[in-house]
Amino acid sequence: MYTRGDPIALTRDCEATLIPSGSRVVIPEHTEVVIAQALGGSYTVYVSGNMARIEGFDADALGIEPEPEPDMDDDASEEEVEAYCWERMKSCFDPEIPINIVDLGLVYECNLTPIGNKRYHVDVLMTLTAPGCGMGDVIAQDVKIKLERIPQVDQARVDLTFDPPWHRDMMTDEAKLQTGML
Repeated sequence: MYTRGDPIALTRDCEATLIPSGSRVVIPEHTEVVIAQALGGSYTVYVSGNMARIEGFDADALGIEPEPEPDMDDDASEEEVEAYCWERMKSCFDPEIPINIVDLGLVYECNLTPIGNKRYHVDVLMTLTAPGCGMGDVIAQDVKIKLERIPQVDQARVDLTFDPPWHRDMMTDEAKLQTGML
């Protein structure tokens, strides 16, 4: 188990995403990293003077047990599946902001379309805190992956929009309090 702030030597080569550019890199085995943020099953690390994001399925490279797969009752109603989709999106974080994307007010819509046998297609409409955010595609992909891991979701589509543009009033009161904006 790691202690916050202590260097961790990777146990194997590990793919990561540089922050804020969104460029993909491979961090070599034995490279020391320091975890800056561990939220939502992914890890923001400092490595060689840069910040990078390591996905939760690569947690073993950090010596950390990956999160368990989501589980839901096969007979869950559409309302229960939709509520669970919102909960899963709350496990998605901007790597630079320690507040989930739902509480940040980035998710505008989450719509389920039944496709039979209690299975669904999910469409998400979301935005980013800034149009030029290099991590936008990474955050959208994180949402897609987490939703598609729900047993009842066959496919998720995440569209980014900047209309209306995000502003701090879209944040929940809890998020505003956490950031000192309340």
